[in-house]
Amino acid sequence: MRNAPTILHLDMDAFFASVEQASKPSLRGKAVVVGGLGPRGVVATASYEARVFGVHSAMPMGQARRLAPNAAYLVPRFQLYRSISEQVMALLRALSPLVEPLSLDEAFVDLEAGGAAWDEQSARLAGAKLRADIRAVTGLTGSVGLAASKMLAKIASEQAKPDGLVLIPPGTERALLGPMSVRTLPGVGPATGDHLRRAGITTVDDIAEAGEDELVRLLGKAHGQALHAMALARDDRPVVAEREAKSVSVEDTYDVDIHDRLRVGLEVRRLADRCVRRLRGAGLSGRTIVLKVRRYDFSTLTRSETLRGPTDDPAVVREAAARLLESVDTTGGVRLLGVGVSGLADYTQEDLFAQAAGEREEDEEDLTVDIRVPGESEPAERHWRAGHDVRHAEYGHGWVQGSGLGRVTVRFETPDSEPGRVRTFRIDDPALEPAEPLPLVARRPGRVGGGEVTGQREVGGVGEAVRDGRAGGSGGEIGDCEAAREARAAGDGEGPRRR
Repeated sequence: MRNAPTILHLDMDAFFASVEQASKPSLRGKAVVVGGLGPRGVVATASYEARVFGVHSAMPMGQARRLAPNAAYLVPRFQLYRSISEQVMALLRALSPLVEPLSLDEAFVDLEAGGAAWDEQSARLAGAKLRADIRAVTGLTGSVGLAASKMLAKIASEQAKPDGLVLIPPGTERALLGPMSVRTLPGVGPATGDHLRRAGITTVDDIAEAGEDELVRLLGKAHGQALHAMALARDDRPVVAEREAKSVSVEDTYDVDIHDRLRVGLEVRRLADRCVRRLRGAGLSGRTIVLKVRRYDFSTLTRSETLRGPTDDPAVVREAAARLLESVDTTGGVRLLGVGVSGLADYTQEDLFAQAAGEREEDEEDLTVDIRVPGESEPAERHWRAGHDVRHAEYGHGWVQGSGLGRVTVRFETPDSEPGRVRTFRIDDPALEPAEPLPLVARRPGRVGGGEVTGQREVGGVGEAVRDGRAGGSGGEIGDCEAAREARAAGDGEGPRRR
């Protein structure tokens, strides 16, 4: 562990919900919950206003609705979140070449490696400048923790929430950690916490006093030694700029169990295509195709097949996934399906048999767009997802508040407007069309965080300032899963979170 607080941990405040509030004036200051809205959906992020009612990430959506029945419930807009995340990560990389993203809204930065900080004063200035730049570029707030190690920087950012900055001076770490709950330490989740509590260990001081031998006896050698070291504020883990992906996968949970074997096959085919698009987007290929099936009784089966060489051919992945499906009994119904590729490589060895069967498919459309169920002569009615952007020929830009019974309700407003009016239309109204998200920050000339704004360009619907020189300036105080984070909070490898 270094002797200066030059490790920075950034955590964007309630990221998904904050983006939705920033883009929808009528939701600012109100309870907002983002996640899957079906009976089996879970909460991805809840705004701080929703957390007052007990709503939190990874909670079943049905439970969230009972706790906060008047909150706004929205479907995630991941493309928008990713584009804003890219803007934030670009600001971090302007500070240092050593940036370790943990998720779309969270990252570690080694400020010393980029010459951005070398002592307490310079670290605090770098953190304040970063928060001001994030607000100027995205309109959102982030909380910053600064310390001499990754563990302590993360704890500091949790203390800074929401919209704050906390620096832990070197030499004060033991006194700070001592009275904290054991759940504060990384790797202590609900199960480990309960195990330690039964042994009479509830605080970090208790862990230090118990000694390494006792912790090894309780938790095993690796976990016990690591936990004892962290309790003594020892953490030498470096900030790692690149993390090697081990697999690429996609999965869907269905509101109603799927019993029709043909439908199951079509869903697996669709998931295989999505997985390949993600694989290609990362410039990767893989040798092992994995099928995941969770059945009606919650039993989960995993099947895999290893190819002769790595591939990113959608036909090959589809055929392998279909073969794996043949070995799975889906008679009682399926509640979740997933397709993944592991054994990753950055090159492709083409499958000659697949090539002989047909030409390589490029940029394929999602099969759900035009799937017809046998016996249906017309395509399904249009679906409008709560929270997603629309444009009406007469009323302009808006977002979907809800739909049902052949009607869709839209609130017409933009990020820089006053709260807008609500109107209802037929679900097939030809004047109503899906739209791209609008920039959260208005495009206008001026200065941003001390750097001169010379122009704007659209990145996934989000305005990005283009500056002369490095982002700079001061002033302006500036949050999977993740249930993406997505359900990490329910696991044993994560401490308590206040996102």
